[in-house]
Amino acid sequence: MIQAVIFDWAGTMIDYGCFAPLAAFMEAFKHKGVEITVEEAREPMGLLKREHIAAICAMERVAGAWEEKHGKRPDHADIDELYADFEARLFSVLANHAKPVPGAVQLVNRLREQGMKIGSTTGYTTDMMHVIVPKAKKHGYEPDTLVTPDEVPAGRPFPWMCYTNAMRLGVYPMWRIVKVGDTLSDIQEGRNAGAWTVGVIKGSSELGMTEEEVHACDTDVLSRKMTDVRDRFLHAGAHFVIETIGELEEVIAEINERMRQGERP
Repeated sequence: MIQAVIFDWAGTMIDYGCFAPLAAFMEAFKHKGVEITVEEAREPMGLLKREHIAAICAMERVAGAWEEKHGKRPDHADIDELYADFEARLFSVLANHAKPVPGAVQLVNRLREQGMKIGSTTGYTTDMMHVIVPKAKKHGYEPDTLVTPDEVPAGRPFPWMCYTNAMRLGVYPMWRIVKVGDTLSDIQEGRNAGAWTVGVIKGSSELGMTEEEVHACDTDVLSRKMTDVRDRFLHAGAHFVIETIGELEEVIAEINERMRQGERP
């Protein structure tokens, strides 16, 4: 049966809508005279943050705008400058974005009562998590393990953070683990690791809405947005997609039943 769940952090278990890094990305590019859209800033979400900036710079529209402004396409030195600016902006707001999403703490408590271990991966660096972890703990959320991308050879979509979690948790084989996240790179990370993989819609970076915006949104409009996110998760390879984090228990029960019948991810 499932023995462990590896959760992403921002947009999955904390920081509803994953807003901490969004403004920092946009402001860093704006400071260099190139404005990026919310959609462009969010598209690579889940990657190690320097790789995230490199992915934005590689977008054709952004690279073209950069060339028009600076006379050349962004290079490694430009990415380093953008990242330094981004990092300073992010550190100034991180502590304000560590509140767990609704139902997250209660879910973890229930999973632990069932004997499951709780791991975690992130696109944040170790130094960034030094800010977030104690704040999240004060709110009642503390996984058993945390692996950051600067601890392993490469971050998402590579599986190394999941493998390291598995080793630290003492869980094997990987099909005894569920990986849960809110970005396409989370899904790819879980699939590459050989784990059951679940995408969560509400609170996710993919949906990109605050809790208040979700509650105030027209029902039909919200339904269309959520269907679009669900489709993107499934296209990326998610085994399951849930609306809220609290629904994960039902998915785990279904996975356990499928595994009794011999199914594997």
